[in-house]
Amino acid sequence: MLDLGKMRDEIDVIDSEIVRLFEKRMKICENVAQFKIETGKPVFDKSREQDKLKTLGAKAGSDFNRCGVEELFQQIMSISRKRQYQLLQENGIEEPSDFTKIDFINKENVTVVYQGVEGAYSYGAMKTFFGEDVKNYHVATWKDAMEEIKFGRADYAVLPIENSTAGIVQDNYDLLTKYDHVIVGEQIIRCQHVLTALPGATLSDIRTVYSHPQALMQCREFLDAHKEWHQKEWSNTAAAAKKVSEEHDLSQAAISSSYAAEYFGLNILSENIFTNSDNSTRFIIVAKKKVYAKDAHKISVSYELPHESGSLYNSLSHFIYNGLNMTKIESRPILKRNWEYRFFVDFEGNLSDSAVKNALRGLRSEVQNLRVHGNY
Repeated sequence: MLDLGKMRDEIDVIDSEIVRLFEKRMKICENVAQFKIETGKPVFDKSREQDKLKTLGAKAGSDFNRCGVEELFQQIMSISRKRQYQLLQENGIEEPSDFTKIDFINKENVTVVYQGVEGAYSYGAMKTFFGEDVKNYHVATWKDAMEEIKFGRADYAVLPIENSTAGIVQDNYDLLTKYDHVIVGEQIIRCQHVLTALPGATLSDIRTVYSHPQALMQCREFLDAHKEWHQKEWSNTAAAAKKVSEEHDLSQAAISSSYAAEYFGLNILSENIFTNSDNSTRFIIVAKKKVYAKDAHKISVSYELPHESGSLYNSLSHFIYNGLNMTKIESRPILKRNWEYRFFVDFEGNLSDSAVKNALRGLRSEVQNLRVHGNY
């Protein structure tokens, strides 16, 4: 009979030898990094690594072990690169940045654009972030808002990016990719939807409910209890309230905020109609100038990956090895490239931090089309 204890002892000896050889290899990698520092050669040589993985895999005695050897050395090489990126940073070799650090985000004497009308949640987010007296105006679509700051007609745009109940606002993730703007701040607003209608209307009068598709989704349980109502998507919760106010039809209702109801002279038929009592929307403050405040603590990036095994893990490991706390990851399909995706990652840090610079250097070398969307 085989002796399990003896076999485990043998594995312990082998594992200790693997650790010794790993550290010996890492020491040589540090010397390689020093050579690259002196010569300016890039850390990542993809073709050499692929050739080496193929050569090492061929030394294995079975297909299973070949896959294991290639996976093992792929990670060892990835770890080696991360150490070399750290050494580049420690030796003062930094990549140029197109972001400028400033003391604080200016909120005085600025013009802000938002999508919708007065009374919209975007309007509330703008007032909360910039103050009651900020100069502002509204446009019809989120794209219009991005165009306004692109051409300098506004300093900032306010856009919803995710809701705690309905998830991400996909269109605005796509707009962040399309425009060369940056996020300079964020504001979270509680979205406590109410059902509003004309004065004199009752629940039994209602036949059609208007609201933004996100708000309809966030009030799904309430709406499901009224199967007789026809739901119609509208551009904005406040715009829906405005429509009901202007058309003087007792059979129409809108899902909006209570302050939109007050602004447009509507009555509240039902309160607390949202499914999640903590229902909130996160809004981002977007600007054209690539700046970040010295006390900024969150960074948003996006990048594309090759359709290869382990590519997502390898990209995320740059945050792990640099001690950075990743707070969110989302993916969006890439236009005209079926089944390929752009990943959006939020993580804690400041663009001035060495750990952040290390992680971004590694990502820039190993992923495709890295974008830093802001530090705020």
